[in-house]
Order: sequence, then C-alpha cells, then structure tokens
Amino acid sequence: MIRAFLALDLPGDIRSALAVQQFLLPLPRRIDPALFHLTLVFLGEVTDPQLEAAHEEFQRLRAEAFSLHLQGLGLFGGNRPRLAYAAVAPSDPLMRLQAAADRAARRAGLLPEARRFTPHVSLGRFPPPPLAEALRLERAVADGANFAAGPFPVQDMVLYQSHLGSHGPRYDELTRYPLS
Repeated sequence: MIRAFLALDLPGDIRSALAVQQFLLPLPRRIDPALFHLTLVFLGEVTDPQLEAAHEEFQRLRAEAFSLHLQGLGLFGGNRPRLAYAAVAPSDPLMRLQAAADRAARRAGLLPEARRFTPHVSLGRFPPPPLAEALRLERAVADGANFAAGPFPVQDMVLYQSHLGSHGPRYDELTRYPLS
C-alpha cells in the first residue's frame, strides 16, 4: 500500500514567508518548512493499481495556470486546537481545480475525504495543548491575521507519496501534472 496525496508545491519565497510566521507562533510542534504544500486531494492508503488509475485520471485533467495569495492564519480544532495554518485567499480557479481533482480520484475508484475543502498550508500539527497554551496560541494567531504572501504562480500539481515515521513524515514526489 502507498499513502499518497495530490498537492500544490510552493515556491521558495513563499516557504520562507511561512517559516517566519511559523517561528512567530508558539507552536507545540512545527512542520518542517521543506514539507509545506497545499493539499488538493488526500488519497490515503492505495494499492499500486489504484495509484496508477488515479495517475491516469490526473493526467487527463485540463486546467489553466493561475496565481494564489496566502492571507491570514488560523487554527483547526475549535476549543482544542490541533493544527495551525496559513489560509489561502479566495480563489475560484483553485476551487475548480480541487473539485476536478476530486472527481478524477473518484473516477479512478478512490474515495477521497468527504469533508469540505478548506485550502490551507499547515504550519504545525500537535495534540491539543493545555488551556493556557491554547489561549496563547489563539492570541498569536489572531495577531497574525494580517499575514499575506504572494501572489505566486500555480503551474502544476504534484502527486506525492507520504512516508510516516517517528521523526515526522517524509514526502517523495512521484510525478507532476502541468497546468496549461
């Protein structure tokens, strides 16, 4: 089985801007800036034939290149935050691309996550911190509400294999799908 996902890679200057924001947040655990990406479709654990079917469907996708902006910071987890992220400014081309990628994965016989797509770049993933730390984190995220980075061009999608390990994940690029 292969753990895989389709994502957008980020240029170096955007990674650097995100790393600065990440440094300014009191995160219990940070994500390595080399791993920053914007997930379009998480495929999960798939077999080689399933991954090949998804690859064929992703190759058929036709979408135009576009630009994105990052805008603001946020937390997932409500009263028990477990993930800090940089938000993506509203983008119709991104939403259309994600919907097309989701449909392509389903045509390949896969069942991607059914939750609503909220475009973001994860900065830190952690168990819910104690209340005092959670409040400090929430204040720091609120202070970063004016964070912005970009625009940056989106010219391709990347299929990654994810390897989970005791020191965090490692992502291997399997292939790129250029946008026209």
